[in-house]
Amino acid sequence: MPAVTVKDLESKSFDQPDEKRRPPKTQVDVVNIGGATLGRFTFEPGWRWSETVKTVVHTDSCQNNHLGFCTSGTLTVQLDNGTGMTIQSGDAYSIPAGHDAWVEGDETFVGYEVMSAAEYAKPA
Repeated sequence: MPAVTVKDLESKSFDQPDEKRRPPKTQVDVVNIGGATLGRFTFEPGWRWSETVKTVVHTDSCQNNHLGFCTSGTLTVQLDNGTGMTIQSGDAYSIPAGHDAWVEGDETFVGYEVMSAAEYAKPA
């Protein structure tokens, strides 16, 4: 795999993103920087992909691949084949396409992703 290189010294804030997506109980803040698209995914307590993001993308399960890290909250992910795991604050994660996910407990989940932000939660 070729090395990723950047040409410019840049900084952008997720608090002033290039794009915002707001399905129910969902905040996706997207920044384009260094030739890459990064995302901050914020899911409120009670969030479940199949009840929130599914309403805008209209697929049976999430078809995005995810690579990121969690800075707060707890998210449980279940693949279409039944395999599951729980992601907690401080965890890095990879999730293949074909899954549902939901926030556990009463703390908001926040994850930063280096993969999938360009397409995640975009209306079909």
